[in-house]
Amino acid sequence: MSFNIQKIRNDFPILSRKVNGYPLVYLDNAATLQKPQLVIDAIVDYYSNYNANIHRGVHTLSQEATDAYEAARQKIQKHFNAKESHEILFTPGTTYGINLVAHVFTSELKKGDEIIVSAMEHHSNIVPWQMLCERTGAILKVIPMNEEGALIFSEYEKLLSEKTKLVFVNHISNALGTINPIAKIIEYAHKVNAAVLIDGAQSCSHIKPNFQELDVDFYVTSAHKMCGPTGIGILYMKEEWGNKLPPYQGGGEMIDQVTFEKTTYAGLPFKFEAGTPNICGGIAFGAAIDYLNNIGFDAIVAHEDELLEYATKKLLEIEGLRIYGTGPDKTSVVSFNIEGIHPYDIGTILDKLGVAVRTGHHCAQPIMDFYKIPGTVRASFAFYNTLEEVDILVEAVKKAKMMLS
Repeated sequence: MSFNIQKIRNDFPILSRKVNGYPLVYLDNAATLQKPQLVIDAIVDYYSNYNANIHRGVHTLSQEATDAYEAARQKIQKHFNAKESHEILFTPGTTYGINLVAHVFTSELKKGDEIIVSAMEHHSNIVPWQMLCERTGAILKVIPMNEEGALIFSEYEKLLSEKTKLVFVNHISNALGTINPIAKIIEYAHKVNAAVLIDGAQSCSHIKPNFQELDVDFYVTSAHKMCGPTGIGILYMKEEWGNKLPPYQGGGEMIDQVTFEKTTYAGLPFKFEAGTPNICGGIAFGAAIDYLNNIGFDAIVAHEDELLEYATKKLLEIEGLRIYGTGPDKTSVVSFNIEGIHPYDIGTILDKLGVAVRTGHHCAQPIMDFYKIPGTVRASFAFYNTLEEVDILVEAVKKAKMMLS
């Protein structure tokens, strides 16, 4: 389809509502994207017409549900160019996927081994690794960042050694919008035989990662960041790791044979998918993938880059406003503060004017500590936002500044 912004906006029912008497200007897309009617219809269709448990039933509804769920897995495999569909593991979301890898890697680490994380991670890509270090005696190292909000690659090179076993970096910073050089990060990690996990929660609505081209070992993301429902995501696990690592949870679906003497486990992907999954969520995730690809990621990137450039220019015209995250490679996130005004107060006034932004530390306290600030106002744009909405944001910020100064 051609990029028709009004047609696209008409696909999203929520964008037509009002908040506090004003038309909604939704700029909290880094937290979650809104859902097109096509995805909503996929959810309703499943529960209305073929709701059943999957993989186990011989009856028609079960077979239909199984086919739709596994078709969604194959769509996701194709979208991300995974080599095999069984390398795509359905999870409840990004955080779950990270915790899964952190848990199963317990048996792979010993005291004195080193793992590396970046200074700009979401708490979900920090805390599980700290817990892993507590269990194993491994040492956590941190890639520092500079004032622009970019990682210092030369320092990353210095951290790598034969002791390095795992590297964890987000593809895009949720707090700053910085796009990290993950291809180079993966390449250098593999030189010392370290595995790499990429947190793609913020990237997959803006970028179309190619798993085989990246040669990444683990990649996690969530459907709700890609116009899909909450409570469903994926963990890409390269087959060699999937065959090597132990299961995360025990239960139905993940077994081969069970006796009271011994249990053997199923192969990928079921080895890591214990219990009844979020069937409807997986199917709707597939519908969301179709929707985004129908628009086209080249068109999405071009439009969002235009929004980012315009918003950056207009906001910087406001005296006393500082933007955090000014590196050369970033996506459509603008985190800012106004001198002398708490970000929460700005966000509260913007909400009264119908503008939805996020305020606070964005689950990235180390970033805020680096800049010595309590948090930021974060406006994050999606492909369905418009330049006119940027103008509304800017005027609302100006009004908030006048009221709070």
